[in-house]
Amino acid sequence: MTKSELIQRLAEANPHLYQRDVERIVITIFDEITAALANGDRVELRGFGAFSVKGRGARVGRNPRTGEAVNVASKFIPYFKTGKQLREKLNG
Repeated sequence: MTKSELIQRLAEANPHLYQRDVERIVITIFDEITAALANGDRVELRGFGAFSVKGRGARVGRNPRTGEAVNVASKFIPYFKTGKQLREKLNG
């Protein structure tokens, strides 16, 4: 599902809201989650899951085409762990 499909479904499920308002709500939620992760915070949505940031250290990688060693800088990556209710809904 894409963001526009999510907005469309939410607008259809809530006919009392304008689609532009639903779009603004969805964008605001995503922006707040992104800002929290950028600040190093953890975002937990009970029953759905938790977003956090994990650090990856610098390492030496390989160019798959040439096999040449390449230095890969350290970086931070987003991490998502599913909540118990979501796992139960998916598995049973």
